[in-house]
Order: sequence, then structure tokens, then C-alpha cells
Amino acid sequence: MMKCGMSDRDRQALKRRSADLCKQLVVDELLVQSLQADSILTDGMADSILAEQTLQKRSWRLLFLLPKRGPRAFSSFISALNETEQQHLSDLLTQSPERDVDNLHPEEEPEGKSGRLVMERREKKRERSGDSSLPLPIQEEVSAKRQRTQESMEFSLDADSPINTPVLPCTPDFYLSHCQQSYRMSSSPRGFALVISNVTFDSHAAPDLDPRKGGEVDDEVLRKVFTELDYVVAVHRDKTAQGMRSCIENFCRRPEHQTVDSCVVCLLSHGVDGAVYGTDGQLLQLDWVFQSFDNAHCPLLQNKPKMFFIQACRGEEMDCGVEQMDGPVRTGSPSCEQRDAGREGQGESRQRGDLGIKPRIKLPQRSDMICGFASLKGTAAMRNTKRGSWFIQELNSALRLRSRDTHLADILVQVNARIKEREGYAPGTAHHRCKEMSEFTSSLCKDLYLFPKHQPQY
Repeated sequence: MMKCGMSDRDRQALKRRSADLCKQLVVDELLVQSLQADSILTDGMADSILAEQTLQKRSWRLLFLLPKRGPRAFSSFISALNETEQQHLSDLLTQSPERDVDNLHPEEEPEGKSGRLVMERREKKRERSGDSSLPLPIQEEVSAKRQRTQESMEFSLDADSPINTPVLPCTPDFYLSHCQQSYRMSSSPRGFALVISNVTFDSHAAPDLDPRKGGEVDDEVLRKVFTELDYVVAVHRDKTAQGMRSCIENFCRRPEHQTVDSCVVCLLSHGVDGAVYGTDGQLLQLDWVFQSFDNAHCPLLQNKPKMFFIQACRGEEMDCGVEQMDGPVRTGSPSCEQRDAGREGQGESRQRGDLGIKPRIKLPQRSDMICGFASLKGTAAMRNTKRGSWFIQELNSALRLRSRDTHLADILVQVNARIKEREGYAPGTAHHRCKEMSEFTSSLCKDLYLFPKHQPQY
């Protein structure tokens, strides 16, 4: 019969590294079968672990069971990690606390106060050895002092550089064949673009918000691409929440909106679901931003497309991805719900007719907007400390290569596809094989072509 419990030393090693294991551990059938073969897990335990829907929940279940599975459980777990090509985790568990400081992966930066102390010790060691050139992709997150619902994470990884290929021009034939069925897009400039990019945060007012290293790359990428698309771009850096509000209010009040065909707003910062942070740690609600551009508050942009791009986290969860399985594509039967307005509408019409009133055309409160988000609700966004964020990189690339003959909604679908394919590469860190998924929402009523570098001849 199996002795209950593992040694205190092994139990403490699992406990000390539980957070890292929950983020990085891949609990698949191979790892579970290895533990079954060593009689560490019963069939029922294995089934309960694999029944969990996410890798993180599988990890939690396994780590809950292991300390109770006898003195051999730890060594069997180490062997299983090595067999499943997760040696960086077995190294993490078998290192002593003192060795942890010296053997940190060169591209891993721990989080929190204890993490900062570790980093300081590693920096001193690096200075003594004369090596201070290593890049540090980092995980940014608000410390535990802030409530979990207010946390903001944005992960930093190495990836390809932003492309600088010139925006490909629209052909006259393409413009003539598509301009009638799409939003008017012929003014020069096409419109005004506002970019607010928070990179450095007030260390006193917002001590838990780390600098967004690489964020300055994103705002420069956006400035260049929208300038090439014939927008007048204004970039504002490091604004408090009230400063962001003032920038947006002033932008909305520009009388020049009357003579152009569209506008662009880009917000880049730390964030939570439904809001982004100012440099003072205060939140700016995105619903207020969208309301500022609705048909009542910004009448000069009525019936004109308004584009929003939000590079910020929308939650604290890191997307670790799931293994793809073969099988039939799931399809849902389409459903349509219609407001049965026939009788009400007819009655209202008759009443107005009887009164001799000719009503003006009314618009919905909010329309003609499209908004691209870097991540899904509840999840974190990914950013490279040298080359900028995944979302802005892919948006930049798609706008340069596709806007000549693709409308914006389809461009954002292509951005989604590219983001879906990307995967973090940082062995030995929580970011290894991490994923991100962008999305967009739209109340556009026509196709939105940017018709780059085409000026109609009147």
C-alpha cells in the first residue's frame, strides 16, 4: 500500500513553484500516462485530470493530488516532465532557492516584490561579469495589492520586426468598381487620427503599473501607417486618465471633421475589461470614449466611419492555448430574431400623417463604428519590448499590404487569423507557447475601403 504524502522538502518545492507550474505546465495524456505507469495516479485520478477543460485547471488538479501520492510522487513527476520535453520545469523544481537566483533564464523576469529582489541580485551578478546586453521579455502585471478585478497584464516577447513596406496603392479601376457600395472615402486628408500611448506610469500614483517597454514602437508604427493612408495624425504620450479625456474631447470638437470622411482613434496602455489606465493609475472607461463619438455627441461625424484600435489587456488570464483535435466542424443553426414593428410602425406613421408632420430622418444613438481589440474579454495582450505588440504589428502589416483592395472588416479578420497563428517562444518562462486572440466589433453599415493613395478626378 502506498505511503501517504511526500517528503517535506519535495512538498515545499511544489508549493514554492505552484504559480509557475500552473502557468507553464502542459498536462497532456503522455504526462498523465507516465504517472499512471509509475502507479502514482489511479485510472480515476487520470480521468478526472484530463476531464478538466483548460491546461491551467488540469495543472491545479494534478498539483492538488501529487503531494498525497507517496514519497515517489515527486521523482516520478520529474521523470514525466523530462519525458514530455518540459525539462525547464524539472530544473525549476530541483533547484535550491539560492541556485534559483543564479540560474534564472536570461529572458525571464520574475514578478512582484520578491521578483524584483531576485532581478536586482541577478543584475549585480551580470554587472560583475560585464554582461548587461541581454534583452528581457517581461510579464507585466499589477501586484496583488490591487484587487484581482483591477489587475492588468501585458506580456512581452520577442517576435518579428514591424514591416516598413510602403502602403500599396489602390488602382483607379478598383475605386470605380467599389466606391458606390462603400463609405465615401475621397477627402484629402481622409480624416484625423488620434493616438494616445501610455508607456511610462507615475511611480507614486500608480506604483503597480510597470513601464510598457516597446509601447513607443507601437505609436510610431501607427503614426507612420496612418500618415501614409492620408490621415493627419496626432500622437499624445503618457497621459493621465483626465488628460486622455481632454485629448478625446478636444479631438471630437474639431470643426475640421465636417470636411473629412472618417476618423481614427488608437488607445495603447495597460487595461482591464472595458477600460484603460491613465499614467496616474485611474481608469478611462471605453464606453465613455465610444459615447463621445456617437451621433448625438459628435454630429460632424454622423454617417461617417469611426475606427478604434485598443492595445490593452482586457483581463488577467494568460491564454495558454489548447491542443487542436481532428473532428467535424461545429456548425450552429442560424437564428433570426425580428422586432415585430409592423403594427407599431404603421400606427405611428398614420398618427404623424394625420398631424401633417413630416419627421426628419433619425439615426441610432451609436452607429458607423468599428473597434479592434488586441485580446479577448478577460485575457491578456502580448507585447515585445523591442518591436511592439503582436496586434499592432499585424494591424500595421495588414493595412500596408491589404487595404488597397480589402475592406476594414475583412482586414481585421485577417489580423485575427495571423494572431491566432502566433505563439510565444520563451522556454523556461510563463510565456512559452502562450497565445493571444484579437477580436473586433462593428456597427458599420457599408464596406469600409480606405482606397489608399487614390484621389478621384472631378
